[in-house]
Amino acid sequence: MTKISKVVIPAAGLGTRLLSATKEQPKEMLPIFATNGSGELAVKPIVQVIFEQLYDAGFREFYFIVGRSKRAIEDHFTPDLDFIKSLEKKGKSSQACGLEDFYRKLESSTIAWINQPSPLGFGHAVLLAKNLIGNEHFLVHAGDTVIFSDGNRHLAELLYNHLATKDYCTLLVREVDDAHQFGVVEGVSAENNMLMITDIEEKPAKPKTNLAIMPVYIFDPVIFKALENTPAGKGNEIQLTDGIKKIMDWGLRVTASKLARTDLWVDVGTPETYWDAQSSTYNKFKNAKAPEARPSA
Repeated sequence: MTKISKVVIPAAGLGTRLLSATKEQPKEMLPIFATNGSGELAVKPIVQVIFEQLYDAGFREFYFIVGRSKRAIEDHFTPDLDFIKSLEKKGKSSQACGLEDFYRKLESSTIAWINQPSPLGFGHAVLLAKNLIGNEHFLVHAGDTVIFSDGNRHLAELLYNHLATKDYCTLLVREVDDAHQFGVVEGVSAENNMLMITDIEEKPAKPKTNLAIMPVYIFDPVIFKALENTPAGKGNEIQLTDGIKKIMDWGLRVTASKLARTDLWVDVGTPETYWDAQSSTYNKFKNAKAPEARPSA
């Protein structure tokens, strides 16, 4: 198996739990704290933080699944060199450098936009990328969740383990206090401190474990066949979790990497998690140096 370079980023959810803020603005464009290319404190849309993290991990082909109200994401991911010039004229050189770094990454990437006309589920969103992924293994990363680990260790370990084991799906899990709002897994210990998944369920009423799926996965393209044979599940949507269960029903192995307790999980799906996202990322990056400004010419 060669290096994995393709990423599918579903970002077509309606964000109804964050209305009315998400009536026109996609939840994936909600800001969190981060740093720019110079190590200065910055405020960025969460989907930009995800893209830059994946870029730094070596990915170069990005397939965004968007809905009809997600034009703001496409606009943000379109370089605007005139705006950079305007910032420089106003003495906002630090902010201009941060955008230039983002634009350089965009220009050295392949980015495609796939429209999901109706919100038919996370699994359906992934299935829409079938023709562009082809017969390659690929990574799926939700557009409203990001994980911070030292040196992007969680991504490096996920990639290493998937390439080493050649499993049909490798995913991330973490221990949570209340698992009923997540996809939940059961499993047994496997090589490389992995977990071989024995059962998986989307948002169970009575979770059998506290191991929740974090929405970062690497798949063999067999997932597309599984999703094509997966009926609508919870919420009358095609759930990616159910597609993974279908793979397991076919006797194909699914494994998981477990996040460390020190890894920071950030999600903007609900008012409560968005509040946590802002406070936790500010606390993480608050000691970064403040952006420098110079007098305008």
